[in-house]
Amino acid sequence: MTTLVLFVAISVLFDFLNGFHDSSNIVSTMISSRALSPRQALTITAVAEFCGPFIFGVAVATTIGTDVLNLPHSPQESLPLIMAGLVSAVGWNVLTWYLGIPSSSSHALIGGLLGSALADSAIKQWHTGLWSMNDLYAVFGVVKLGGILKVITALLVSPLLGFVAGFLIMRLIRFIARGMSPSVNRAFKGGQIVTAVGLALSHGTNDAQKTMGVITMGLLAMGVIPEFKVPIWVVALSAAAIATGTATGGWRLIRTLGGKFYKIRPVHGFTTQIGSASVILAAALAGGPVSTTQVVASCIMGTGSAERVSKVRWGVGAQIVVTWVITIPSTAAVSAILFLVLRRLPWAG
Repeated sequence: MTTLVLFVAISVLFDFLNGFHDSSNIVSTMISSRALSPRQALTITAVAEFCGPFIFGVAVATTIGTDVLNLPHSPQESLPLIMAGLVSAVGWNVLTWYLGIPSSSSHALIGGLLGSALADSAIKQWHTGLWSMNDLYAVFGVVKLGGILKVITALLVSPLLGFVAGFLIMRLIRFIARGMSPSVNRAFKGGQIVTAVGLALSHGTNDAQKTMGVITMGLLAMGVIPEFKVPIWVVALSAAAIATGTATGGWRLIRTLGGKFYKIRPVHGFTTQIGSASVILAAALAGGPVSTTQVVASCIMGTGSAERVSKVRWGVGAQIVVTWVITIPSTAAVSAILFLVLRRLPWAG
């Protein structure tokens, strides 16, 4: 029972930090364009995020929990592996929040799980004796190729789709709104309340499910449940944790996404939220875990580029891209080291 409580607690902490870390993605443009006050924006977003998984299902949780890794069958082997991945992802989220750099909680979790799983597989293969190329292939046998390709594809393609969506929607809105008076901005301000709810629903649907998948994976490994089926209490707990994290708000990151790319006006916020919500929700329904941070940041840049390419401060975008690139190898390396420590602890009780 102690092991179960500790495992769920660490999972909930990751989920909370995911919401805390990603609150900037949902509310930054709305706050910067002065459509709502920070507290109003965060409250509305938190409520919508809690509702998301109950409305749109748990396809992403199934992908994370069943399609990425071939886990060991015993709790003594599988639990330290999962815990190392979670702790590594939590550490990465805290570090990037402190530095004010938007990063991907999804990348951090996938990197963490891959790092510990490969470390476990390498140790087992090492104990078999001499190494050959076939032994190296055996180490990577812990990874389900089809599932990891699905995850990597979703993570890589979604930012491009976000950029294109922001660019095209902004061009369409500029065409429709041509010749209108500046008072049209009031409509964009009001519209952001609706589009922010849509973005928050999509974020809760996609991101909260990653924690649901991990918790259900652990419950299955411990024999608490007979098959991979997300319990309703796991859905509620995960949704509540990410909503609470969002309501708390990561102000350092809100400042980065809300103003460092360019001066956000109501039309930019409205456009970004429509484009981001469309991409994230579509991925969630297809079971593809995506990074809300990546999609929103890319959509902000696409929206600004539709007006003028020089409008966007591309140096800020480059800094964020570098963070995205190093997240998976960094969390994988830390997770592998953590696993070497955690595997020596008693996890079966």
